[in-house]
Amino acid sequence: MNVQIEQSWHEVLADEFEKEYFVRLTEFVREEYGKGQCFPPGRLIFNAFNLCPFDKVKVVIIGQDPYHSPGQAHGLCFSVNDGVRFPPSLQNIFKEIESDIGKPIPQSGNLTRWAQQGVLMLNATLTVRAHQAGSHQGHGWEQFTDRVIELLSERREHLVFILWGAYAQRKGAVIDREKHLVLASAHPSPLSAYNGFFGNRHFSRTNEYLTAHGIEPIVW
Repeated sequence: MNVQIEQSWHEVLADEFEKEYFVRLTEFVREEYGKGQCFPPGRLIFNAFNLCPFDKVKVVIIGQDPYHSPGQAHGLCFSVNDGVRFPPSLQNIFKEIESDIGKPIPQSGNLTRWAQQGVLMLNATLTVRAHQAGSHQGHGWEQFTDRVIELLSERREHLVFILWGAYAQRKGAVIDREKHLVLASAHPSPLSAYNGFFGNRHFSRTNEYLTAHGIEPIVW
């Protein structure tokens, strides 16, 4: 199947694209986008991969679902387009960065700058129907993104996997902790941020680990 995705990822995932579940998933997504408004825009479904080639990945942040309101989602978990008001979780992420490393809260919630430095911002489900959270769950995306995590764990070394919340932590069960650093805490959502997200220091800890392994740290 000819999937429009960055070349290094295309090579790594070539077998996956031929599997029956992925063919069915593609048909489902095409049908959904044909029937009504879905997010992100079709050309940005694989944006996280296109901005962050397989061999350039340093950090993996695992989210759950794309934002489902107009103008927000652009293929990177937790990130919104320039000029869009920060969703509460993103606001809390910026608060933790400010507290952890002293960097002031930015004007824009567009995290493309992270992706270009090697942060794979991976939602478990890559598409969603407008205004219907979770509407594309259970159709194959989870199997696909599980495989992405598995391949990164197997074929790369010294990555940092950031798992916020129980869902991401379950999804990260396949990660080889001998080869990689796994940072887990509560989710940045206002419902749980005060139960262990604030003060987790994941941003400084990520950079300490990368630096210790001779890898350029992330400018958060």
